[in-house]
Amino acid sequence: MNSHLDQMHDRVALITGTSSGFGLLTALKLAGQGFKVVATMRELSRKGELEQQAEQAGLLKQLHFMTMDVTDSDSIQATISSVHETFGRIDVLVNNAGFAIGGFIEEISMEEWRQQMETNFFGLVAVTKAVLPVMREQGSGTIINVGSISGLSGFPGYAPYAASKFAVEGFSESLRHEMSPYGIRVVLIEPGSFRTPIWEKGMAHIRQTEGSPYRDRLDAVLRYSKHTAETAPDPKQVADLIGRITEMKSPRLRYPIGKGTWILILGKTLLPWKWLERMIAKELR
Repeated sequence: MNSHLDQMHDRVALITGTSSGFGLLTALKLAGQGFKVVATMRELSRKGELEQQAEQAGLLKQLHFMTMDVTDSDSIQATISSVHETFGRIDVLVNNAGFAIGGFIEEISMEEWRQQMETNFFGLVAVTKAVLPVMREQGSGTIINVGSISGLSGFPGYAPYAASKFAVEGFSESLRHEMSPYGIRVVLIEPGSFRTPIWEKGMAHIRQTEGSPYRDRLDAVLRYSKHTAETAPDPKQVADLIGRITEMKSPRLRYPIGKGTWILILGKTLLPWKWLERMIAKELR
């Protein structure tokens, strides 16, 4: 095996939130590309689905399961240190861990707001900060932040989630500027709705007070979300995109993906806000 293939075989990818959804599928995809995949999750008791699929695909030997809670700085430091000591490098970081809180702003507690930001934004920042010294010293690396179309356009009923993803957008732009001189590439994936557990879990935890003045509108949001989830495309598309990005020499910053994402982006860019507002309101009737 030549040196180029040796280097390809020895690449190491660290992925957060691999127990389900995009994280699970991305772990399988990168393992299939020859990466040594460090598949992290908050509770290793939830590794069963990924482990089973990896075994069926003959990829289990490529996976290394590790506990990491992105909201716990000690957990993050221990995991990154262990990965560096074991493998000597981290070539790809996929910041995927996240969840969605739903409800109307007035009825969402400040504790829930903080929980949303702690995982979706501050957790992503903390993991990135822990990995940066490794990538900077090796003079290379790719950081892929899994954002959302909700980070480009807010939707009623999911303000905490949108706020967290808007924050990821700004962070990723600044990070890309800062890391470019060190050979570290920063990329944003901006998925629309896909068939992943995040929306089902988000809808299950929607908060609504007794006699809520928002009941009718929130019910409309729930109906729309349910319909969108049922007709959403296969999330493997996102994992495949991440796989392609890891092979690119010069990936661009943003990769919107999913049904209707480009229409929404173009609509927000080109249409007067009032028109876009009316279109969204019409969808929720």
